Amino acid sequence: MIAWMATRPLAAQSAQLAATSPMGWNSWNHFATRVTDADVRATADIIVSSGMRDAGYIYVNIDDAWQGERDAQGVLHPNSKFPDMKALADYVHSKGLKIGIYSGPGPKTCGGYVGSYQHEEQDAKMWADWGIDYLKYDMCSMGRIINQEAKGDPQKHLELDKAVYDKMHKALLATGRPIVFSLCQYGWDDVWKWGPEVGGNLWRTTGDISDNYTRMSEIGFMQFNLAPYAAPGHWNDPDMLEIGNGGMTHDEYITHMSLWVILAAPLLAGNDLSKMTPDTLAILTNRDAIAVDQDKLGKQGYRVAAQGATEIWEKPLSSGAKAVGLFNRGDSASSVTLDLKSVGFGAGAKLHDIWAGKDVMATGGSYTVQVPMHGAVLLKVWK
Repeated sequence: MIAWMATRPLAAQSAQLAATSPMGWNSWNHFATRVTDADVRATADIIVSSGMRDAGYIYVNIDDAWQGERDAQGVLHPNSKFPDMKALADYVHSKGLKIGIYSGPGPKTCGGYVGSYQHEEQDAKMWADWGIDYLKYDMCSMGRIINQEAKGDPQKHLELDKAVYDKMHKALLATGRPIVFSLCQYGWDDVWKWGPEVGGNLWRTTGDISDNYTRMSEIGFMQFNLAPYAAPGHWNDPDMLEIGNGGMTHDEYITHMSLWVILAAPLLAGNDLSKMTPDTLAILTNRDAIAVDQDKLGKQGYRVAAQGATEIWEKPLSSGAKAVGLFNRGDSASSVTLDLKSVGFGAGAKLHDIWAGKDVMATGGSYTVQVPMHGAVLLKVWK
């Protein structure tokens, strides 16, 4: 009982983080291992000047490739691209933003840099001293170690998987600094079922996203049965946004953003903000779309209908309204009809087309719209 009472406030502290899905930017999708201190500072500047900060993009997250080597005392020093992490964190904080870092439970990260293996408490304290607000913790080389130790036993694999994340969670709590904990282990062992147990504020549910429609849609639409596992403080994460990286069409990026906000997914931009087009900025900062993602009810959306290449998804909102996505996964434009009764509304319901920025009218209890190839229409529906 005494131990339980001692740990409860710390667990409550963890649960209060990420009351809505984290929003921000991550360096990996565009910069990969090339990211530098200057890139992060420039990104922070643009997040402010572009209006992204005011739209809710708060976290500036450094992914892999900041690490140098450990010294004789085990302290992990940044490499030459990051000369002063405390100063960098202070700079990001001075912009009214928060800063994130990347590591993993294994000896090496995905990029071959030094991980936190056997130095969890030491690294967590260092990050807290720097002023870090967010940790992405990526399985990578630890996955091989777990596979070897589990020897094909699924239960043992699950126990080991949970243990490495719980160890870092306890190390983060011990620092006394609130740090969002992002579990990156690609959905192994049904992480959505136990992520909260090990302090996860969000957990990856899939392998990596790519900047193409096939991969993005595969990842996004496969989330249809995970809604019960999302709640304030604990979110399913289908990976970062590719919007603006150039591999998809405008309509495909509209689908990307529409699906992610209905999923209440983290919105972590992954593009080069210094080369962002007005079109990209408009998608990323659409206030009504962001409001769907950030709704305080904290409900993840789910699929309510699928016919051929078209799908309809809904997301309950705190106001009693719902966000409804009409998706066309086909290779040509298609007419999609929403029966208002199928999403719990009568013929008198009001509809607002979020991307068109205008109210639209239902007729006879239904709404029909032409949806472009690989496109989406995102509606807010209310009585």
